[in-house]
Amino acid sequence: MKRPLWLFLVLLWPYFAWGQTTSPYKVNWLRDGGVTVGAIGATVAGNILIEKKDRVNAADLAALSKYDVNKFDRFAAGNYSSSAETVSDFPFYSSFLTPLLLLLDKDVRQNAPEVYLLYGQALSIAGGMYSMTAGVTKRKRPYVYAVDAPLELKTDKQATNSFYAGHTAATATATFFLAKVYHDFNPDSPARPYIWAAAATVPAAVGYLRIRAGKHFLSDNIIGYGIGTAIGILVPELHRVDSRFSLVPESDGLYDGMAVVYRF
Repeated sequence: MKRPLWLFLVLLWPYFAWGQTTSPYKVNWLRDGGVTVGAIGATVAGNILIEKKDRVNAADLAALSKYDVNKFDRFAAGNYSSSAETVSDFPFYSSFLTPLLLLLDKDVRQNAPEVYLLYGQALSIAGGMYSMTAGVTKRKRPYVYAVDAPLELKTDKQATNSFYAGHTAATATATFFLAKVYHDFNPDSPARPYIWAAAATVPAAVGYLRIRAGKHFLSDNIIGYGIGTAIGILVPELHRVDSRFSLVPESDGLYDGMAVVYRF
């Protein structure tokens, strides 16, 4: 779904007026492009780790008990619904297109290249964080405990990717990005509360359906929702001209990375 999005934007960009309206964001194309490429690299690396994970085998299945699952999540152990999974894909994939609605706003449209660079950065960070996390964790999905789930599904390479909810995280990233950007470009708009409410509702619905489908536990969705929300809001916020937050390189001699700094 991402490729048509970027193709659509590339085709439309020649018709945009660049920089005619003051943007609330400041973008460094080299730095932000590098962050985006790095996050895409993390996604690739995470997928490689996922491919190398050990699969659930017959002996593992025979030893399983839903009572091994913590009490908070136990109600979802054994859930399985292919129809709920299919339905969850509709708001999930559609959410990637929702930021295109920002093009209806003239000020956003005139700053579209930088806005959608930030959107690409947000999605790539969300993908990288999920893939790396799923690659190094082995939490079994709720459907592994289901008596009616197909054996080939229970032993599939994706069966231990329960932590955390990637669909929920990616959806929240897209919808909260839309709400945050609209909020920043339209500080006096009476529509802002409704847009924030819609942004919160869509990933919550996806999370509910993923629990019904047996793809994730409640805690997986809560964490995925929180991570996606943070990415969708913080990526634009970190680029605000007047933001108190900044992203700076950080190194302790052993590891290199980035740190978020808040100025009082």
